[in-house]
Amino acid sequence: MKRTIDINADLGEGTGLDAVLMPYLSSCNIACGGHFGNEETMRETVRLAKRHKVKIGAHPSFPDKDNFGRKIMSMSKEELTTSIFHQLLEFLAVCETEEAEINHIKLHGALYNYAAIDAPTSDAVLEAVIRLKWRPEMFVPFNSVLHRKAENLLPLKFEAFIDRRYSEDGALVPRSHPGAVIENEDEAWDQLWQMVDKGQLTTISGTEIPIEADTFCIHSDTTNSEKILKHIHKQLTDKNLEVE
Repeated sequence: MKRTIDINADLGEGTGLDAVLMPYLSSCNIACGGHFGNEETMRETVRLAKRHKVKIGAHPSFPDKDNFGRKIMSMSKEELTTSIFHQLLEFLAVCETEEAEINHIKLHGALYNYAAIDAPTSDAVLEAVIRLKWRPEMFVPFNSVLHRKAENLLPLKFEAFIDRRYSEDGALVPRSHPGAVIENEDEAWDQLWQMVDKGQLTTISGTEIPIEADTFCIHSDTTNSEKILKHIHKQLTDKNLEVE
């Protein structure tokens, strides 16, 4: 009997790779205007996901297209809530006109990482969702501040990364650190399989730590992302696993 895993990717971000990556995914997170995107890119990516029967998620961020949402912005709690609310509202409007079901929300970049450790940031994000009177799944790091804040409000999926190295404390190694991004397909597969098979991963310093995850992410702008996904699919077939 085949086992299944969920592989997601951040799409609608202008990489030009969405069409080649989508067939290898079961979920996607679509940029909704904060770090990248507009109504046209959202609509195009939603339609692509529907064609491939890939679950659709909103991918809000700090409103910072200049830095692709990868730097922490100094904003009040209300300013951040308002920004996230409007990003989600615009995405909901696109999905409604496309008759597309929204499965989940996943934060992007610096907002994802900061909400994992900062309570006011987590509160600001969750307030935006609550204002919409909406209860989608939320992809969060296990045992993060956002996990604890959201667990009684929304259904959760715990996320881990195929193409990012981790520190001993379970946090992602900053992108500025050499080797923080995994670009080799064998190394990416080894990390994924270790997480799936053993519930652990090897940190950038070589230490093994436990990790809990229900969904596994690859970034569309990672070098060799298509090659990595093709390699992973071949290996999954050999392990009697399928992406679903």
